This record gives sequence, structure tokens and C-alpha cells, in this order.
Amino acid sequence: MFALVSRENIQLRPGTVLRLPATWDEYESLSQQRGDGSLPRLKYRHGEVLLMSPLPHYGKDAHIIANMITTLLDHFEREYDAFTPVTMKLPEESGIEPDYCFYINNWEAVLGKKRIDWRVDPPPDLVLEIDITSYSDVDDYLPYRVPEVWLYRRHQLCIHQLQDNAYCLVAQSRYFPMIDLQLIVDRCLQLAYDRNTSAAIRDLRQRFQNSTTS
Repeated sequence: MFALVSRENIQLRPGTVLRLPATWDEYESLSQQRGDGSLPRLKYRHGEVLLMSPLPHYGKDAHIIANMITTLLDHFEREYDAFTPVTMKLPEESGIEPDYCFYINNWEAVLGKKRIDWRVDPPPDLVLEIDITSYSDVDDYLPYRVPEVWLYRRHQLCIHQLQDNAYCLVAQSRYFPMIDLQLIVDRCLQLAYDRNTSAAIRDLRQRFQNSTTS
């Protein structure tokens, strides 16, 4: 199937990334054309729009890793809030749709809000993106100054932290500094695909419980 983008219809084959020159108004029009749906994924930057139709396992990987994050936060008794799907927009400058956003240090700043003004409200403390089609770019989050971005690509968890005005690849998350996150991600995904997501998360919780009591 060929890619089709018109005023009436958007059709992309799974795994397709399409890059087109576009104005902000054209990006907004494409966003409205999707209605209440979240596919295809849309991104606006530097006078262009990117459309991406995810592969089937894309959503499962995002769900598993997001569940892993909430399990870690619960284990360490951290307060947090999480959002998905979410569209982050700075008019005329940027539009991006991370897989998951987590407010950890700043959860009280968005308490009770049904809409977030990205020009005024603080950004998420942590953003997760699954990158299977080379669609994701950590620098897309620079305008929002998200402190930490996780990109999962080619079976590797890449942790990027904002330092001054650039993202730097680091070995440990500031939110889980003593945890080998790559090891946990590998195990959770393996168990989820061998059995199911609930089995993977139960295993993670059990291992934390065992480490606490031993």
C-alpha cells in the first residue's frame, strides 16, 4: 500500500515514516483530521511535519516499559502522575507526541489539570519514546526542556539528560540512580513476550519484594 495524505484521508503502511514540508496551520489541520484517534503519529519541527504509522509491537513495548517505570516509582514510594496519549505543542515551533509522560518531582504542578499549557506549565520530568522506525529524536524535547528522555531503540534503553542546552547520553537515570534499568527492561520484555505483560510486572514486583526481605 502506498502512503496517502489528503484533506479527506491519511493512510500509511505500518512502519512507514513520511516527512513533508508543512506550515504550522497544515500540521494543525492534519491533527484535527485524525479526530479522536492517535494514528498516525504526528510531529512538527522546523517547517516540516513527520507522520509515522507504528508497527504492531510498538504499543506493547511502550506499555511494558511504562508499567516498569510505575512499578519502580511505587517501590520507592515516589509520588507521580502519568499521561498517555499526550500532545506537546509550542505554537509555530514544535508539536510532538511522546508515548508516555511522567511527572515525578513536579506532579503537584499539574494536579487536577485537564489541559497543560506547555508555554507556562513545567514539562514532564521523564518522557518515554519507543523508536522502531527512526522517527524519534531526543532534540525534539529541547524546546520544552524535559529533564530526562528515555528512547528505546534496537533493544537498547538510551537515557538522555538535559545538561545546560543539550541532551547527554548517561548511564543512570536521575530518578533510579542505583538500578540497572537495561537489565530490568530486557527481563520484563522477555517475560512479556514469552508469556504476557502481567507476568512480567508480577515478576518485577516479586524480585523487589525478595530484595527487601533478604
